[in-house]
Amino acid sequence: MVEQPVGHMSWNRPATPYERFCEEQGVPVYRGLVGVYDSRDLTLAPWKRMGGNGAIVDLDGTGGLVGMYLIEVPGGGALNAERHLYEEIFYVLEGRGTTEIWQNGSEKRQTFEWQAGSVFTAPLNTWHQLINAASSPALVLVATNAPPIMEIYQSEHFIFNTPYNFTDRYDSGDDYFEPWDELAKDPLSGRALNEAAVVPDAATCELPLDGQRGVGHRHFGLRMGGNHFSGFIAQYVAGRYSKCHAHDPGPVLVCLAGKGYSITWDKALGTHPWENGQGDQVRRQDYKDGGFVSAVPGGSQAFHGHFGASKDPFRVMAFLGGQPRRTIGAIGEEVIAMNRDMKLGGGTIEYRDEDPYIRKMFKEALEADGAEFNMPEEAYK
Repeated sequence: MVEQPVGHMSWNRPATPYERFCEEQGVPVYRGLVGVYDSRDLTLAPWKRMGGNGAIVDLDGTGGLVGMYLIEVPGGGALNAERHLYEEIFYVLEGRGTTEIWQNGSEKRQTFEWQAGSVFTAPLNTWHQLINAASSPALVLVATNAPPIMEIYQSEHFIFNTPYNFTDRYDSGDDYFEPWDELAKDPLSGRALNEAAVVPDAATCELPLDGQRGVGHRHFGLRMGGNHFSGFIAQYVAGRYSKCHAHDPGPVLVCLAGKGYSITWDKALGTHPWENGQGDQVRRQDYKDGGFVSAVPGGSQAFHGHFGASKDPFRVMAFLGGQPRRTIGAIGEEVIAMNRDMKLGGGTIEYRDEDPYIRKMFKEALEADGAEFNMPEEAYK
């Protein structure tokens, strides 16, 4: 007699706690998209819990690590105050106003101002309320690590009603929400790092020369207000583009200035998909300032690159989620950065090794906008 296995060999994936939460909010949920050309194109609806019109965006490839939503702060009004055990980064698309922050049980409230282009965070589990300073609505794009937090705790009551104050992250100091005049250095990578809770204007702030992602590339990391949920702001010279690279799903890229596109293809296709006759499997998402894209759509590693196709410098902000680099490999083992050449163990295709069609496509996109190709020829050697 042959034994029969118990149970099922396949099943339909159930909704995650975060996905169930999204469906319960009563606002549009945009799911399965690679990206959005312009956030302003999305339809919003009244969001009772938040106190303003909103929509939720669940991009393909965010891997259950990054949640996003759009919210309008009513003209002359405010959103509902809230606190929660997930972290958030706010990016103001339109409008101006203030945010009030306070700890549970404390009478002290701190207030800071924001405007179009501002990026800020509310320290973990602090009460926070966004208040509009104008008569027209303000539009804010928000990224969170709510998906993994809801997966871990699976209790909305605990996530939204825990009274604990994380004083190691937020000490209510008078200068806590002041912008940083000097950047720190990431202790692991040595790259520039901004750990302030507020960046007054992410679209125009000064970025130090970095060069890891491309020729003339400028960059600083974001680890705001003690968050584990991190990101970066980067800029490319007009007429130049990033090296294509590969990493795990999760990150979302937001266009802050200029306009451009991202391309992505499965790593299994190799570094030359067009030369190998598989260019039809490369996905492209165009966007302008206020648009965004999933860096790695799909469920596995993919090559991708970012291209500013306009006369203006191309500036982007990434929401990376909270994947801790320090846990990769054994203690003391060398961790090779993704931006190192693939031939040296990293995840980056150097310009000299990329599919020639990448440069051709970029030149065509620049020409369509009346912009000039500005890549130095020595970059391809």
